[in-house]
Amino acid sequence: MTVKAIVSRKGGDVVTIAPTARLVDAVKILAERRIGAVVVTGPGDRVTGILSERDIVRVLAERGPAALDDQVAAVMTRKVATCTGAETLAAIMEQMTTGKFRHLPVVEQNRLVGIISIGDVVKQRLEEIEGESNALREYIATA
Repeated sequence: MTVKAIVSRKGGDVVTIAPTARLVDAVKILAERRIGAVVVTGPGDRVTGILSERDIVRVLAERGPAALDDQVAAVMTRKVATCTGAETLAAIMEQMTTGKFRHLPVVEQNRLVGIISIGDVVKQRLEEIEGESNALREYIATA
């Protein structure tokens, strides 16, 4: 299974925010959408960063509520791991596990086209395992 197949199933809508937005606005988006991260984009849908719940908790612990008035660019993770549609589920699982992150923007020709979460990966893997299990049951029943 490839990233492209997962994005095709779930859709390519990605919640984004400008680097100049205030952190409090990003927090509202995360809460309203019930998501754990928002992709920070610049001109041409280029990924310039990612802002996760962990980034927000870190800055609040360091600076307190005053940090909510900061721009997203001051808090976001700038070194963003990304993937392409051609990558496999196994490669994505390894990348997320090694990097200890839960969201991976999908880019094609340096433009944001989707996002994969650990939930997407787990859901897909469970469906694969269930399919394999059903195939084995059918094989055993007809043997």
